[in-house]
Amino acid sequence: MSHKSRNFVVAYALLVGLPLLGLGAVLRTGRTTQAPTAIGGVFKLESGVGHVLMPDLFILILQIAVVLSVCRIVGAIFQKIGQPRVVGEMFAGIMLGPSLLGWLSPHSSSYLFPPSSLGFLNALSQIGVLVFMFVVGLGINPRELKKQGHAAVLTSHVGISAPFVLASLLSLYLYPRLSIVNNNDSVTFTSFTLFMGAAMSITAFPVLARILQERNLLGSRLGTVAIGCAAVGDATGWCILAYIVVLIRAAHSTGSIWVTIGGIAVFGLIMIYGVRPLLRGCERVYKSTGALSENLIALMLLLVLISALCTELLGIHALFGAFLMGAIMPKQRHFVRYVLDRFETITVTLLLPLFFAFTGLRTNIGLVKGSEMWMYCGLIILVATAGKLGGTTLAAWFTGIPLREAAGLGTLMNTRGLMELVILNIGLDIGVISPALFSMMVIMALVTTFMTTPVLGLICPKEFLAIEPEKVVAQSSPMPIDVPEGQSQVA
Repeated sequence: MSHKSRNFVVAYALLVGLPLLGLGAVLRTGRTTQAPTAIGGVFKLESGVGHVLMPDLFILILQIAVVLSVCRIVGAIFQKIGQPRVVGEMFAGIMLGPSLLGWLSPHSSSYLFPPSSLGFLNALSQIGVLVFMFVVGLGINPRELKKQGHAAVLTSHVGISAPFVLASLLSLYLYPRLSIVNNNDSVTFTSFTLFMGAAMSITAFPVLARILQERNLLGSRLGTVAIGCAAVGDATGWCILAYIVVLIRAAHSTGSIWVTIGGIAVFGLIMIYGVRPLLRGCERVYKSTGALSENLIALMLLLVLISALCTELLGIHALFGAFLMGAIMPKQRHFVRYVLDRFETITVTLLLPLFFAFTGLRTNIGLVKGSEMWMYCGLIILVATAGKLGGTTLAAWFTGIPLREAAGLGTLMNTRGLMELVILNIGLDIGVISPALFSMMVIMALVTTFMTTPVLGLICPKEFLAIEPEKVVAQSSPMPIDVPEGQSQVA
């Protein structure tokens, strides 16, 4: 074993292995923690969705028009203050929910978003998120990940393990206070802790790439390592989250977890050795003709939906199937750019804003009331930031990156964006977090995403990381794809 490899093993054991041992100790300790018997200011979110066969078409079209208008306007305002458009769209979703519109004008809110219509709005938004996860998977190139070397692997894994362990320690305090989900039903400490850890460990890969592009940093050392870390971290984080969702759902299922795991393994093999060669055929058609027929695009979309259905039936979540479908796609640059152009526009412009609006309707900041509840929210933001920003900075500095650049990398990794909202909606759907905790975590996602650009500007101003234009052109981008204009709206 070479000296460099030996140093990597030692560093990985210290910075990743020891925290994971601490996580095991926390989980063993927490099993004796008593669940609360009263909800203490946390209320059940009433859906009120009745059995309606057909939507009110006028209301549905009005909802889409309002959501699209508000998201575009607020997104443009946020762009004016130096924020990615997606941050504004996230805030716009909150504004349309009970936190602002429902508070200022309950009558208007009940007319625009009657409970009976939310199922249809949710259905449209979920289709958008499915396609978005396919796009995210499409942007992850396993071959490029290998090129990033030990530094990216160590830094990204510390960036996951550090917030995971800190979240587990915080869970010892929050579990007796916030684990009630429905009436007096409390989730287990293990499920609560693992989900909190996963939710605090995620990084928004596309919005991070957009920030780097806007600051002309894609060809710099910071940009190269950041893209590598985010890609490795996203792939690892979604694998961890899939495992957690399986554990949580298996706890409420009569079937054997080993049957589920076996089914997932078979599904993965089919995707890699069965579907992947079929997709390479699409790539060959594109190389020879320079385009794909509508039938092939439809086939691709059909495979995304089938993959999503399979993972949903296997007890993970439909989003994991869509993500895997994107991950196994051929990664030739021009082919990926072509596929993105076909899938992104309608998803980013129309369907994702509907997801922001639906998330906003599920978020009620009014549930976070009183100094005690806001203290819990502040602790969540503090722990999430300390774990992700602090852990990544420490690991990057340990690998030889100057401290200032390491802190800039940690700031970038602390970006959560839409990816965090996707995970939180999964947690609310499977019943592992309450509406009040969901609202706190959404606030955390907004704060950590909003702070990225200004904090990065303070730590690493443009002149500090400036690179010559010719060097940017000369260096091959570590991105598996060119960052598209549409991704200014995606996180």
